[in-house]
Amino acid sequence: MFEGVMTALTSQSEMAKEGILHLGYPVYFGVMLTFFKILGAIVLIFPQFPNRIKEWAYAGFAIDFISAFVSTNVVDGLIPTTFLPLVFLVILILSYIYYHKTYQPYKLDI
Repeated sequence: MFEGVMTALTSQSEMAKEGILHLGYPVYFGVMLTFFKILGAIVLIFPQFPNRIKEWAYAGFAIDFISAFVSTNVVDGLIPTTFLPLVFLVILILSYIYYHKTYQPYKLDI
């Protein structure tokens, strides 16, 4: 989620635009990613959203991180920064696991 916030703050900077173009994506793709990352972060942070919506947010972030790894690997090869999205993916997976441990529906023993 931190990556999404930082992207949102810098999505219109020249460095961000160059990064998107370097990977072969159009500039508007970065704006779209920023919008959905902010939306996903809001859904995950606030408990008022239904569990089904949260599941979609987790799935969206996982797809984003995997796609970022693949895109960077294809364009730049295996360099140290290629693995950064996988680090965020591991954090996301841990968050997902603990989310399910915390918000399991209570079962009545009858």
